[in-house]
Amino acid sequence: MNEEAQMYIDEAEEKMKAAVSHYESGLSKIRAGKASPAILADIKVDYYGSETPLSQVANVGTTDARTIVVQPWEKAMLPKIEKEILKANLGLTPVNNGEILRITVPALTEERRKQLVKQVKAEGENAKVAIRNIRKDANNTLKQLEKDNTITEDENKQAQEVVQKLTDKFVAQADKISEAKEAEILKV
Repeated sequence: MNEEAQMYIDEAEEKMKAAVSHYESGLSKIRAGKASPAILADIKVDYYGSETPLSQVANVGTTDARTIVVQPWEKAMLPKIEKEILKANLGLTPVNNGEILRITVPALTEERRKQLVKQVKAEGENAKVAIRNIRKDANNTLKQLEKDNTITEDENKQAQEVVQKLTDKFVAQADKISEAKEAEILKV
C-alpha cells in the first residue's frame, strides 16, 4: 500500500483509539453505586492561587465499596476541598473529621440505575459517531489523494477497506465497554 495512504490510515487509527479511551474515561466518572476515586477526578481546588487537581493536593482512595476517603497533605486544605466537592454537585456530601474527609456513596435506586444506563447508551452513541466521523475524514482524504494522483483507484479502495475494518473494530470496542458499564450499573 502507498506510504502516504498508510500514514492517513495510522492517523485515523490513533484518533479512533483516542475516541474510545475518552469514552472509557468519561464512563469512569459515572458512579455505579460503588465508591471510586475517579468520581472526584475533575475536582480542582484553589491551592495558593492556582486551580490544582484534587489528586495533587490530597490522597484520594476508598476504604470499602461505599466510602471514599480524601486526606489532604495540608490540613488547612480540608475546608476548601470540602467546599469544592459540594460545589461539584455530584450528589455526595463529605464528612469532615478535622483530618480527613469521608464521603459515603449512597446506594442507587432502580430509577437512578435506569437513568445511568440511558446516559451510558447516549455516551456510547456519541463515541460511535466520533469514530464514524474519523472514518469519513480518512475516506475523504484518501479520495483526495486519488484525485491528486498520489494513489491509484485500487489503492484507494484497499485503504478504505482497511479504514472500515478499523471502524468496525473500534465500534465493537465501544459497544463492549458500554455493555460492561451497563451490567455494572444494573448489578444490585
